[in-house]
Amino acid sequence: MAFEKLKNFIAPVDTEDGEDEGEELQYRESEAKPVSTYEAQTTKVNKIPTDAQMVLFEPRSFEEAEEIARHLKQRRACVINLHRLQRDFAQRTIDFLTGVVFALDGTIQKIGHNVILCTPKSVTVDGTISLESDDE
Repeated sequence: MAFEKLKNFIAPVDTEDGEDEGEELQYRESEAKPVSTYEAQTTKVNKIPTDAQMVLFEPRSFEEAEEIARHLKQRRACVINLHRLQRDFAQRTIDFLTGVVFALDGTIQKIGHNVILCTPKSVTVDGTISLESDDE
């Protein structure tokens, strides 16, 4: 009993509905402002649409590039692994997808050996990938 009195004295507990606490917390969260540039950048992540999709491809012929283009037109990011294509077909596929991405105001970038990332305008990509080894 004495312990309970001491506990209530140090940290009193409101025995009312408790709904006020939830409202107060929501109010505090909405007023929160980023304190650093890192925190401000991480808050942008919340603006990514929840229906954002990424599609992975390993084309075995140039004809599959048309399917990749359809996905880009539907605002889906595409990762394409070209290692199964012959060198000239891989280059033709890259050339075709570069045109598609240009028409959609998107981006295309190499993210690995024979691997490219194509994104429509609605998808942003932050950061870079170094393709050089650390040994050099």
